[in-house]
Amino acid sequence: MPQDVHSKTGFQGARVLALESRRAREMAQLITNHGGRAIIAPATREVPAEDHGDVAKFVRALRNGELDVVIFLTGVGTRALAESARAICPREEFVAALSGVTVIARGPKPVAALRELGVPVTAVVPEPNTWRELLQMLDEKRDAIPLQGRSVAVQEHGVSSPELLAGLAERGARILPLHIYAWSLPEDTTALREAVEAIARGAVDVLLATAAVQIRHLLQIAEEMVLRGEMLRALTRVFVGSIGPVTSAALRESGIHVDLEPSHPKMGFLVKEAAEQCATLPKKP
Repeated sequence: MPQDVHSKTGFQGARVLALESRRAREMAQLITNHGGRAIIAPATREVPAEDHGDVAKFVRALRNGELDVVIFLTGVGTRALAESARAICPREEFVAALSGVTVIARGPKPVAALRELGVPVTAVVPEPNTWRELLQMLDEKRDAIPLQGRSVAVQEHGVSSPELLAGLAERGARILPLHIYAWSLPEDTTALREAVEAIARGAVDVLLATAAVQIRHLLQIAEEMVLRGEMLRALTRVFVGSIGPVTSAALRESGIHVDLEPSHPKMGFLVKEAAEQCATLPKKP
């Protein structure tokens, strides 16, 4: 990393790679505002999940009063579920039925989506909003939100949440998973391939990851390019910021160190605190 990056505050011209897709423009602006040279390589694409009847089962159970608790893990999934449900029942009926059960939101994004619908939220999972905090919150609220023998629907991420589903089952819940969308590689992987090459040749100073799937896709492309080993070696000299524990676990499982998790699992905090910290750390060999 350029020496002046460490002698002043902010990124000071450091080359900052981010793998953000949906909020790519915002991420680029944040990096620029903090003095970095933004390299944006979208690593994911949200695609509708194969239709196995999840939405129809959910709406039927909801309308029939067969659900006790609904857990929303993502804002995009919440909105996609509401949109898909429109083909089955009127929006007003869907919202009224959902308002009659216990609704849990994993964090601010599903909270915002539920408020747009007009659905009251019973409980919000505290930061850093992982499945661990969700289960801990349910344990603490076991009297108000009992799970034993109760039917619980879970709107999942782009991938399944086995630890969460197992934890709910251990607490006696009957589970209805809702797989609304999946994560795929971008249709055009040019930017991601260029990012792999840039890391491998030492042309990246900072890597910012905001989702575990970004790391899986980055490594997948590196494997296809026969650059995985070279890229991983180069990453030992890169300052790596991770949005939170789940993403950090994916990084570490892949052999990538994590230099920073922000004080709050939000993009703005990640960029700001990465800029502050990488400016004060000694240059990596």
